[in-house]
Amino acid sequence: MVSGARSRAVPGAGIGDASAPGAVPGTPPPRAGRHENLLDDLLDRVAEWGPAHTPAGEFHLVPARIDHDLPLISRWMNDPIAAAFWGLSGPQDVVEHHLRTQLAGDGRSVPCVGLLDGTPMSYWEIYRADLDPLARHYPARPHDTGIHLLIGAVANRGRGLGGLLLRTVADLVLARRPSCARVIAEPDIRNTPSIAAFLTAGFRLSAEVDLPAKRAALMVRDRSLRLLPIALCNRAITH
Repeated sequence: MVSGARSRAVPGAGIGDASAPGAVPGTPPPRAGRHENLLDDLLDRVAEWGPAHTPAGEFHLVPARIDHDLPLISRWMNDPIAAAFWGLSGPQDVVEHHLRTQLAGDGRSVPCVGLLDGTPMSYWEIYRADLDPLARHYPARPHDTGIHLLIGAVANRGRGLGGLLLRTVADLVLARRPSCARVIAEPDIRNTPSIAAFLTAGFRLSAEVDLPAKRAALMVRDRSLRLLPIALCNRAITH
């Protein structure tokens, strides 16, 4: 499942292989210092959101650690399908710069690794859409929260995991961020599999918007609709 690029060249979701050597994510490091305090303020402590149970297994969103996760994420980004939408292929330092830019910022974007039953299988970015350049292109509301997803392992593609996990993470955002009324995404309008996954996850297509690097489908998941049944997602999962 491949999601779309963000307006400031922080793209969105692709394909890869989760078996990169040396990429063994651990528990997130203790939060300390100015940046971590800002993370708490802007995104309500992503590191403490905890695991979620899904029909596919236990899913845990863990903030990325460059020392553990960089080889894995870089390998995912170098898959041709991921590269087409994320634009982060090439030497490992391309992804390193991308991650460090977020980690050294003011906390409005948190890069994460998604673990399914303890196995790293996806890359995520949780960000404040209302504080992002994206907000110039749609009627943003305070605390709108954006998500990007890259499904890494080939074995996890084509099983409906994209829709299931998008719904899971959107539910986590709405549960852990009480001030957030909407979850936002902006996949490339050409990326029909990604758009289909968002629709399966309970998002609606709000509009098409012209961003600096693409024409995007503005997808919105409303808090008021969060309790819709997830049977559609569950039926999509194959084992």
